[in-house]
Amino acid sequence: MGVVIILAILAVFIVIFAVKGFVIIQQSETMVIERLGRYHRTLLSGVNIVWPLFDKPRLVEKSFILIDPAGKKIYRKQNRSRIDLRETVYDFPNQSVITRDNVVIELNALIYYQITEPVKSVYEIANLPDAIEKLTQTTLRNVIGELDLDATLSSRDTINSKLRAILDDATDKWGIKVNRVELLDINPPSEIRDAMEKQMRAERDRRANILEAEGLKQAAILKAEGLKAAEINRAEGNRQAKILIAEGEAQARIRVAQAEAEAIKVITQAVSAGRGDPTNYLIAVRYIETLKEMVSGQNNKVVYLPFEATAILSSIGGIKDLLEGPRPGNMNPVAAKE
Repeated sequence: MGVVIILAILAVFIVIFAVKGFVIIQQSETMVIERLGRYHRTLLSGVNIVWPLFDKPRLVEKSFILIDPAGKKIYRKQNRSRIDLRETVYDFPNQSVITRDNVVIELNALIYYQITEPVKSVYEIANLPDAIEKLTQTTLRNVIGELDLDATLSSRDTINSKLRAILDDATDKWGIKVNRVELLDINPPSEIRDAMEKQMRAERDRRANILEAEGLKQAAILKAEGLKAAEINRAEGNRQAKILIAEGEAQARIRVAQAEAEAIKVITQAVSAGRGDPTNYLIAVRYIETLKEMVSGQNNKVVYLPFEATAILSSIGGIKDLLEGPRPGNMNPVAAKE
């Protein structure tokens, strides 16, 4: 019987050792083992062998969030023997913070941290989730208390950077690396939100009025510039037209003068041939043209002759002499000889 009892005890011990002595640690997890109440070693991922009666894992507290059917967040905490080495996000409950201009706002922050040294996270801090939460809350109050409401609403990146730097430095002794801190919600009081909406609406109306005035100003300037350009072009066109008309009249007068010069030249040649004096011919032609213009109108009923009628008759006589040619008695001896 004694041998059977001993064998039974050995069998039980072997079963317990097989069940409790082999510990399988998953990837990105670890376990802190204490032997007789003192730190012994940290288990790595894979199969590990421990003494069930002497080695026990150190329990750590882990926080997590549950969502009830109404959509409300429920924060729960649980003791676990395994330590998760992955990056963890911790969602804090809303907290009230006072800005520098004495405005009470509600903040909801998210912190992303990762355990880098499991031994420190277990032995350097009593309650890691509560410590991180309280440290984040106090840091938020200090950072937000230095800013006005407008700066708080418009400087999220600055606040996040300050929070991350402060938390990372403070949690370094706990074996934790704070990677990011994000402000999820910033909720001012309802009366402040109403005032901000009115201010925003007034600012938009002001900008709209400014833009409309700028548009009208630009339209007036462009219209004035268009009228100015049109007047300049019109004046330039009139000037060019007058110049062209003047040039045309000058060319016409030149052509008329050239024609008269040719006519006088022909008359002079005729005179040199001995046909008479060309002066009477020219005077008679001018008088006849003038009389033609005077009586050319449809309503002209009064016809008058110039006062010196004898000059006209003498001119007509000169034309007759030119048309008849030289008389035999008055012929130039040289011309008659020819």
